[in-house]
Amino acid sequence: MDKHLVNYDTLIKVTRAISMSKDPEEIAILAVNSIKRALSVKGVTLFLVNRKTQELEVAASTGLSQEYLKKGPVSAIRSIADSLDSGPIAIYNVTDDPRLQYPQEAVKEGIASILSVPIEIHGQTMGALRVYTSEPWEFVMGDVSMVQAVGQMVGMALDMARLTRGYKSSIEVLKTMRDPSRMKPPIMEGFEGLPV
Repeated sequence: MDKHLVNYDTLIKVTRAISMSKDPEEIAILAVNSIKRALSVKGVTLFLVNRKTQELEVAASTGLSQEYLKKGPVSAIRSIADSLDSGPIAIYNVTDDPRLQYPQEAVKEGIASILSVPIEIHGQTMGALRVYTSEPWEFVMGDVSMVQAVGQMVGMALDMARLTRGYKSSIEVLKTMRDPSRMKPPIMEGFEGLPV
């Protein structure tokens, strides 16, 4: 099958599944698994930026060991930081690229190349999707575009999930505030509402 058809098929499946889910964890897992299958790569990780610590925290991952995922804090400022500010960054050889925070750990994990794509919503970067290969890989524009498209869908879906949860919480607060047993009857002035 033509690679473009596979990517379009992946985008359709991801869009359909994401549109049916309100669970942020499910959305993240679906995204990383879909990208891994579509590109036949070693692994994929979805990071979210912790605004307080300026660290990238793993939201979902597939194909990578727990040892690698727990190698240490991933700095949003030091670890392929350009991808969070400037857009997608492809690293062909992890052994000689100064933008990597943990190059030795990447080599030990068997990672040769990395693609990092920002996840943005409302003009702000909320995280990154990182694609890891076991062989040196020159990512073509189709690969980058597909990962970017999934990243945008994930950003919108996570934002919608957050808004839905906030909306549901607000409704629950309003329901308790409108508890009939706690409400006072309306006060009517004189003959208000009666025809004169």
